[in-house]
Amino acid sequence: MTKKVRSIVITGNGTNCEMEMAHACRLAGSDDVDIVFISELLYGKKRLDDYHFLNLPGGFLDGDDLGSAKAGANRIINAGIEGKEEKLYDQLLRFIKDGKLILGVCNGFQLMVKLGLLPAFGNDYADQTVTLTFNDSGRFEDRWVYLKTNSDSPCVFTRGIDGLYFPVRHGEGKFVTKDPKVLEELHRGNHIVLQYSDRDCTKAVMDYPENPNGSVDAIAGICNETGRLFGLMPHPEAYLHYTNHPRWTREKLPEEGMGLSIFRNAVDFIRKSL
Repeated sequence: MTKKVRSIVITGNGTNCEMEMAHACRLAGSDDVDIVFISELLYGKKRLDDYHFLNLPGGFLDGDDLGSAKAGANRIINAGIEGKEEKLYDQLLRFIKDGKLILGVCNGFQLMVKLGLLPAFGNDYADQTVTLTFNDSGRFEDRWVYLKTNSDSPCVFTRGIDGLYFPVRHGEGKFVTKDPKVLEELHRGNHIVLQYSDRDCTKAVMDYPENPNGSVDAIAGICNETGRLFGLMPHPEAYLHYTNHPRWTREKLPEEGMGLSIFRNAVDFIRKSL
C-alpha cells in the first residue's frame, strides 16, 4: 500500500500566504495538506513528526516589529510543548534529521535563516551566518523578477528548472552574509540556488529593479548541503496558473504557472522516498 504524502503549512501571528501555499501543495499531488496554526503545535494538538513536507509561508510574522521573523524564530527556539518535556525546536530538528523537506518563502525564508536552518554549514542548525535586511530602495518592493537557477545546486525543489519568473513582495529582502568567508562557502558548496537575473535567466544582475533589494551576488534563494531545506524571497505559490501572470491577457502562456514545479518536485521526491 502506497503511503500518503502529508504536507503541513504553518500559519498564525501575521502569516498571510498560507492558503496559496496549501493550494500549491494540493495541485502538486500531496495527498493530505493541513494548514496548522503554530498554537496547535505548541499545545500539542498537532506534531511535525506526522508530516513529510513543512511549508513556512510569507506574510508579516509578528508584524516584523523586531525585524523580519526574529520574534518568530525566538518563539520556536524557546517555546515548550504543553504537557511535554520538549520544545517545538526539538521537533523541528528531528524533522530535519529524518530527511524531510522544508520550504520557506519570503517571511518563511527569513524565519529559516534566523533560526539557523540555512545555510547550516556542516549541519550546524544553531549558528546564524546570513540574514535578510532592509531593501536598498528603502521601501516595500512589489514587482515580478527573473531568476537564474544553479544547475549544480543539490536543491531538491529546483531540479530540471532552467529559469523562473516570480513576484516579490517584501521590505526586508536584501541577503547579506556574516562575513566574506560565509559568501565564499555558499559559492563553494553550491548553496546558492537562485539569483536575480536578466530576462533570459542566464546572467545574475545587481542593478535595480531587476535585483529588487540589493542582495549580495544577487542571491534570491539558498539551500542547505542536502538540498532538502530551501528558502527564497520570491513567491512561487503566487504563480500557479497562467492568470496569475501580470501579462496573461497579452501573451500566450502555458496553463500551469512556473511556481507549481517547485512544489511538484518536492512532492515527487517525497513519494519516491516513502
